[in-house]
Amino acid sequence: MEFTVSRADLVRELNLSQGVVEKKTTIPILSNVLVEAEGDRIVLTATDLELGIRCSCPARVKKAGAGTIPAKRLLDYVRLLPEGDVQVKIADNHWANITCGRSKTRIAGMSRDSFPELPEMPAVLAEIPIGVVAQMIGKTVFAISNEESRFTLSGALLVLRKGGLAMVATDGHRLAMVESGGEIAGITAAYRALLPRKAMMELQKLANDADPAAIVQFSGDENHLFFKLGDRLLLSRKLTGNFPDYERVLPKEHGASVGLNREDLRAAIERVSQFSDERSRAIRVRVGDGEVKVHSSVSDTGESEDSIPAEYKGAPVEIGFNAQYMVDFLRAVDGETITFLFKDPHSAGELQPTATDKGGSYRYVIMPMRI
Repeated sequence: MEFTVSRADLVRELNLSQGVVEKKTTIPILSNVLVEAEGDRIVLTATDLELGIRCSCPARVKKAGAGTIPAKRLLDYVRLLPEGDVQVKIADNHWANITCGRSKTRIAGMSRDSFPELPEMPAVLAEIPIGVVAQMIGKTVFAISNEESRFTLSGALLVLRKGGLAMVATDGHRLAMVESGGEIAGITAAYRALLPRKAMMELQKLANDADPAAIVQFSGDENHLFFKLGDRLLLSRKLTGNFPDYERVLPKEHGASVGLNREDLRAAIERVSQFSDERSRAIRVRVGDGEVKVHSSVSDTGESEDSIPAEYKGAPVEIGFNAQYMVDFLRAVDGETITFLFKDPHSAGELQPTATDKGGSYRYVIMPMRI
């Protein structure tokens, strides 16, 4: 195999493979990227057996073929080359010869025969603007559980249906649900699937390198989910198991609500939480006449309190929350104000952006803490 490719194009596509390539693996071939040259393009494929990505870029192919090269080593070297064309030739002994200007390098590769075959994408189920997908991921991914034992909570539930789509994530202590309104091209019946966190992060990378209005083609089979964006294809193994009944967790009604300036609340919580317990991150939120107070204290460290003006008239209520959980939401939303909904110290609180997109909604439920 022999081809010439632009250094910038090669670096851009190799960058996308890095989050997928297995860094520490007992299967050496998974540390490699598969390079296939045919026609006027090269196709790069990487997989860790759970996640796979296939992307391509233009090239002048002198001799068609395929081979694998260590992905990280190839990217680390090529990104240090000067701008210009890079010539790549993979010999029959699997060694890759790379030439750029006066630079010449040889990298030991492996046979293409031992590289796993990725499943083919089935018929497209839906077409969604990538900007919508990325926005939904940004508002839910932080609520995914970090506990490996809670397998079904290590991803988000993706729901596609007539009239819109929804994404839900929870770790058992909080729940983030975002809904997007509007018809989705191709959807005729409801479709649900559990999307792993790693796939969500890679989807965001694809979105960062694309026009928000660009359309991602979505599909799924019995075991995999597929996202095709232009010449790039991301596929992920589905999480198995049953996601919790999230609709049962969502509060049906709240006793009261108060509007707050988002930046003021975020800054106050970040300051006060410096004096919260390092493990529990617990703070007290007290809603009273005309203000919301945020307070925390640790006996051997100190204490801190901040006050934010608020339009509220009612019985004072004090609830304990995890400060990090609240900050995660406040960083994920835009807009000047948010609405804090609550009932009593023993019931879940809810945060919502005051203004939402037409036909969409964002609900963030946090369980209270005993302090």
